[in-house]
Amino acid sequence: MSENWLGRWNEGRIGWHEADGNEGLRQCWPSLPEGSRVLVPLCGKAVDLLWLAGRGMRVSGVELSELAVKTFFADHGIEYARDDSGALPAYHAVDRPITLYCGDFFEFADQRHDAMYDRGALVALPCERRPDYVAHCSDLLRADAFRLVITLEYDQSVVDGPPFAVMPDEIGRYWPDLRRVREYHDTESFPPKFRAAGLESITEAVWAPEVRCRAERRCQASW
Repeated sequence: MSENWLGRWNEGRIGWHEADGNEGLRQCWPSLPEGSRVLVPLCGKAVDLLWLAGRGMRVSGVELSELAVKTFFADHGIEYARDDSGALPAYHAVDRPITLYCGDFFEFADQRHDAMYDRGALVALPCERRPDYVAHCSDLLRADAFRLVITLEYDQSVVDGPPFAVMPDEIGRYWPDLRRVREYHDTESFPPKFRAAGLESITEAVWAPEVRCRAERRCQASW
């Protein structure tokens, strides 16, 4: 999997990247105390990192590809300093509360975080690796940490991932306290291989504890 992920970055095949950021994050991220530490696994070069930092969060992104890490800083004209003293190289933004750690997420070790935002990590992992991922996230989060997890739902008998489908029953096994707070029926941003296989529908689901949406209404499941 690691070789495939690095190959995609090297070849520019990053169709999962959202240039404008993720709408589910913006609608359902709560007001957390200033300086809360947010873990973003497999973060790529997501502009969501900037959005979280702009909300007063201290952001810890973890990304396998060094190209993705350096591209994030270059795209936004952000200076950084590299620190090799930890388990993974750390790239600290000079003037933003953002640090990107480069390497295998399962080797990442740090003090516990107050929240987690997962838009592209769980769906990037095959089913046999996902329980280990959830367990490692638990080691990196405070017991009362807020979690926002975004998944994809589609018929894997038509086409397989990555990104992989993660269905509601699986989320329930990992995080029983999370609820499906929003969903989007996404047909325009299919990966090319999904279109080629004839997949007709895909749903992006947002999972979180029940929270107040930015639009001042409760995020409700849309079944």
